[in-house]
Amino acid sequence: MKPRVLLLLTLLLPLTALTADFDHAHRAFSALLQKHVVSQDGGHATRVDYASLQRDRAPLAGYLRSLSAVTQAEFDGWSKERQMAFLINAYNGFTLELVLQNYPVKSIKDIGGPFSNPWKRAFFRLLGREFSLDGIEHDTLRKPGAYAEVRVHYALNCASIGCPALREEAYTADKLATQLEEQAVRFLSDRSRNRYADGRLEVAAIFKWFADDWTSGYRGFDGRTAPINSREAYFARYAPLLARDPVGREQVAAGRAELTFLDYDWALNAVSR
Repeated sequence: MKPRVLLLLTLLLPLTALTADFDHAHRAFSALLQKHVVSQDGGHATRVDYASLQRDRAPLAGYLRSLSAVTQAEFDGWSKERQMAFLINAYNGFTLELVLQNYPVKSIKDIGGPFSNPWKRAFFRLLGREFSLDGIEHDTLRKPGAYAEVRVHYALNCASIGCPALREEAYTADKLATQLEEQAVRFLSDRSRNRYADGRLEVAAIFKWFADDWTSGYRGFDGRTAPINSREAYFARYAPLLARDPVGREQVAAGRAELTFLDYDWALNAVSR
């Protein structure tokens, strides 16, 4: 083998080895989440012990580096399930990192000051380029025709009390459908954020902000369910979770309950000390 070719192969070896050995079980991230995420309110919500996670910055940094090492070409060769798990974990992992970079902070919205949007800040690299949290959520996961999976809203955690719970484990391709559905049930059965009351169905603001995701013939990334073209039709599936009394359950199941939207709590989802 010519010396020049041998040198090129030697230089490429570290990057190839790093990406080829990517851990699709996301074990390092799961270990951190299990250690620092605390279940509350009967499992409907979680809080993060940011103070203790701050002391585990090195493992978190190592995991985030492994995400950043994945190339676009490698990512494109994965199954849709592997791609989604990767992107969800990246969003949640880099959100934790952003909070830790500015901790203590009362709300993620305070990061960067009143005229800065933390979700639009390109503060990390992913798939070979500069990326922001919005880039993961809106430009990739929610990109029309990409994944068509509304339950991703229950998996992405924006470090706020109003958000669906940060799961105490990483998302993985082999369990993704089950994990997403568990997150949906977890959030929709949380009566502090979604409930039938006084003749109305009061739901979280995410159902207003992302209304189009529930009105465009949603089927889910696995395509196993009949198309859903309205929020009312979607909520009808979960009527037993949203309404406790038979009359309310019937109204929600029939799609006749008036929708109202609750205020969002942007306070940091930190454990109380």
